[in-house]
Amino acid sequence: MLENYFAKPSTIDRIRAHWLAPQIERYVEWMQTNGYADRNIISRVPYLCHFADFTERRGTADLNSAAAQVEEFASHWVATYQARAGSKPLRPRHLYEVRNPIRQMLRLALEGRITVKRRQKPYSFVAEAPGFLEYLATERGLSENTVRHYLYSLERLGNYLKRVGLTSLRELSPALLASFVVDTAPGLSRTSRRDICGEVRVFLRFCYRERIVAKDLSAAVEMPQIYGLADVPRSITWDEVRRMLEAVDRRAAPGRRDYAILLLLVTYGLRAHEVARLTLDDIDWKHERLQVPGRKAGHSTAYPLASVVAEALIDYLKHGRPETADRRLFFRNVAPRAPISKHAVSSCVASYLHKAGINVHRAGSHTLRHTCVQRLIDAEFPLKTIGDYVGHRSPASTQIYTKVALASLREVAMGDGEAL
Repeated sequence: MLENYFAKPSTIDRIRAHWLAPQIERYVEWMQTNGYADRNIISRVPYLCHFADFTERRGTADLNSAAAQVEEFASHWVATYQARAGSKPLRPRHLYEVRNPIRQMLRLALEGRITVKRRQKPYSFVAEAPGFLEYLATERGLSENTVRHYLYSLERLGNYLKRVGLTSLRELSPALLASFVVDTAPGLSRTSRRDICGEVRVFLRFCYRERIVAKDLSAAVEMPQIYGLADVPRSITWDEVRRMLEAVDRRAAPGRRDYAILLLLVTYGLRAHEVARLTLDDIDWKHERLQVPGRKAGHSTAYPLASVVAEALIDYLKHGRPETADRRLFFRNVAPRAPISKHAVSSCVASYLHKAGINVHRAGSHTLRHTCVQRLIDAEFPLKTIGDYVGHRSPASTQIYTKVALASLREVAMGDGEAL
């Protein structure tokens, strides 16, 4: 394996002379399998060799002991680097470039695998209520995705409480919770504020039920007033959709992937996480159907596979999708190879809207979902049909789109009639 990256036999011999040589070679093989560029593999190996020398000089003979010395080695490397660079300030990313390959190599050796998932942040205040997550999943029957939303809201609460010096939920007071609501409001939409407040209230009621706190403080978290049909969904015109699609460079793999993603979003009105979770098994080429499982409330939807979508998917599968045993449909463009996340799907949309010069407030995957629904509204499909098509759980979710037509009529009514 090393022969693929190092031409000189003497270099390979030096690498294999280290006590961590088997782990280094295994990690190199893992990087190759997961699509790392040759230059990145070559640049990481010297760090591993220096770390092997560093631990060997300290008499280290096992991997667990070596893992405990990663930070010490990083500090040693920083001191050495800065001395050679004439005390030139070291950027945090340089330190990460040293730590990350060593940690990955040791994780592969000790655990047998390297997970590419985002690191889950610790929610210290949730730890005081150990049964809360199970309560959400079992008693309330919430999906994994919804539980993650709760964790996001509680992370906001936890960060605020730490900032004001709170160390335990038992120290909570109505005044503190009211201050939290005010503190968390800037930069969030009314709907987001409502969701956070509602989820925090559920958490506080659970804490009272389990006698973790002495009083039910949920009422201290005041819910923002939300009026039905208050906002018109943010959509773009069909001409703008064409401009966005034309902004995609499909000559390379990333563009082929992104083009297929954009078409799926705007054709079927899918959510970002629904696109991210698609697998090869969800495409029925024989019957020309696309199955979207795991929608809200556990529903799934079968769509006819539109020819333009099918062509984009075929182009991506033939010339863009990496070779892997994983059945997921879409993958990251950068190493390590892993399925794309819902955040990347939404960022993809925002990027091409910006590239096409289309200004949309809070641009993302839902912009294309709203656009899909609005096109169906304009084509005078029944609201029930539209709701089923895009996976709305409630007719009210579809009803809001009819306000767009009313808004347009209002503009005409307030004008001077010249346009008519």
